[in-house]
Amino acid sequence: MLQRLFERYRGFLRSLKAVYVLNNVLNYRYLKQNRQHYRRLGVHKSILAPIGSADFRNADRADLPWLDRPDALILLESHPDFGRMPSAWQEQARRFVREGYCILEGFYTAEETDALNAEVDRLLSAGRIGFNYTGRKIFNIHEKSALANERFFRNSELLQLLSFLLGKPALPFQSLSFVQGSEQRAHSDSIHMTTEPPGYLIATWTALEDCNEDSGPLFYYPGSHRLPYVTTQDYPSGNTRFTIGSQSNRRYEDYVESLIQKHGLRKKLHLARRGDVLIWHANLLHGGSPITRPGATRRSIVCHYYAQGVFCYHEISQRPAIIKA
Repeated sequence: MLQRLFERYRGFLRSLKAVYVLNNVLNYRYLKQNRQHYRRLGVHKSILAPIGSADFRNADRADLPWLDRPDALILLESHPDFGRMPSAWQEQARRFVREGYCILEGFYTAEETDALNAEVDRLLSAGRIGFNYTGRKIFNIHEKSALANERFFRNSELLQLLSFLLGKPALPFQSLSFVQGSEQRAHSDSIHMTTEPPGYLIATWTALEDCNEDSGPLFYYPGSHRLPYVTTQDYPSGNTRFTIGSQSNRRYEDYVESLIQKHGLRKKLHLARRGDVLIWHANLLHGGSPITRPGATRRSIVCHYYAQGVFCYHEISQRPAIIKA
């Protein structure tokens, strides 16, 4: 599939919308369900064509996530499932509303994290998985590993919690595995994995080893999930009718940096212990710190989940999401 090619390719072809249209054609069986979304959202174009936020200017956005509403804490604490949660999880759910993330400490055992690390190393050595063009990300290890798929990507206990936080069933979409830290600049997942209405994406980040300040730990900006969603209409993306701007992602990250300065947001490092699971909101600004100790690893797995029944796409590359769940 072209999608596999683009995981490792960073050249000119990545900027051509026609190439993504061809990939859409090859994945038609997964995209044909989008017709009902287009009718509901008033979008008048082919399900194979490029799609972006500009196509939803007149969409009805009444169906916002329940925990994004002004009375979210009241709604949360009055929900019967909230009362059945362990008290530690209740406080984390409150944190998710207030700060845009929550942490489940020690969710996975040392044996489980060691087993997944060994699986990653085995699959890399066998050439069954590989890093994408960034040299840091391994896409969708769950497609090659039953352990990654069943215990991490589709963990039933986590899916239940994620569905509760979203207010709709959570659909597993994508996994990313890391051996080293990403060193990625601050960003929101909502620009890369977008939903209409906004906010129906959620992510988990699981530490597969202890994280130290010199190993490029994850960072995030508590409360940043309450900022307006950024789209390619908010910064000079360079997009045209036929191409995606070659500097769109960099310009987006520059724009995010300006928002951080404008709003005086404060960075927080996530010095996780192995087995900890961080859950974050679609719009939480986060990234990877610089690695200051040569050779330092920061083994982790990130899983992204869309909410069932919403339209999903990729704002920067202007393509519909291919959901195989």
